[in-house]
Formats: sequence, C-alpha cells, structure tokens
Amino acid sequence: MIRILLAEDQAMVRGALSALLNLEDDMEVAGSAADGETAWRELQRLQPDVLVTDIEMPGLTGLELAQRIQRHGIACKVVIVTTFARPGFLRRALDAGVAGYLLKDAPAEDLAEALRKVHRGGRAIDPQLAVEAWSEADPLNDRERQVLRLAGEGLSAGEIAQQLHLSQGTVRNYLSEAIGKLGVSNRIEAYRLARQRGLL
Repeated sequence: MIRILLAEDQAMVRGALSALLNLEDDMEVAGSAADGETAWRELQRLQPDVLVTDIEMPGLTGLELAQRIQRHGIACKVVIVTTFARPGFLRRALDAGVAGYLLKDAPAEDLAEALRKVHRGGRAIDPQLAVEAWSEADPLNDRERQVLRLAGEGLSAGEIAQQLHLSQGTVRNYLSEAIGKLGVSNRIEAYRLARQRGLL
C-alpha cells in the first residue's frame, strides 16, 4: 500500500485528488494539508511514502518543502502536481530531489501511474517540460532569487537587508546583478520576467 500525503491549498482540488487516489487499490491518502508548514508537520507525524504537493502554497512552497525534505534526509518521495508548465520550476524541483513533476491537466490515470513509478524508485516527469528545462539555463543564484522575490513583494532594500541579515549595499548589489542577468531595466521588470520563466 502506497501511503500518500496531499499538500494543496485549493480545497476542491485537494478533495478531488484525495477521492481519485483513494479509488486505487494500492493507494491510501493518509492525510492532507492546505499549506506548506502544516504539510511539513503532517509529513513528520504520518511518515508517508509519497508527498503530492502543489508549488504555490501559503507558508512554504512545494519547492521549499522538497528542499527541506532533502536537507533533513527524509525518505519520503516528492511528486509535484501543478499548473506551472515552466522549465525554471522543473529545474529547481529536480535540484531539490523531486521524483515526479506533472501538470494538473494530465489525465487522472497518469497521476496514479506516476506515483507507482516514483514509489518503485523511478522518476515521472512531464516529457515536453523536461526537454524545455534543459534547453533554458537559470541565470540567478539563490541569493539573487531570494532578494528579487522580496523586492517583488514590495519590500524596500532596507527591509530586505533587515530580513536577510545583509547590508543595504549588498542587497542593492544582488538586485542589480539580477536585473543585469535578466536583461531588463529595473527590479519590477526583473521580478515579472523571473516569475514568468519560473525562476522564483
């Protein structure tokens, strides 16, 4: 029996996934969570075989959850089911040790099959997305990404510096590096383009 934890902030999608997976003879949805921090706590409590998670969630994103699982050496496999068909997200997911990456418009039977494959130790990645992911490089480093995300959320250089324990000059340097690498003229355009390409 494959024990699954679902992390999805949209209640209707969470309910539908749960109902679909519970129809499979060899699967059991052991628990579910509407945000990343709850998912992290449930993961430790339930110790499921597979975590099925969205990317965008309150608290921790699905990618941050996967990174935390990898960092703590937890045996749970991670499968991302998302609407984000962006190569940047897939590259970061693979770097975080994610074993499956599927789009929400894939047929339901594809998800069950992907979970079986991942549980057996394989990988299940949307093929078209996989091709695109390796043809597009990610120009940003982790710090630039972090600073740019906070700038895009409306924080000033001073507020970002305080939050990340950096000097304002260092924050400005990271922002100007990110702007330069993305070939745009300001932080707003840099944030918008990075979001569009799945780099944040």
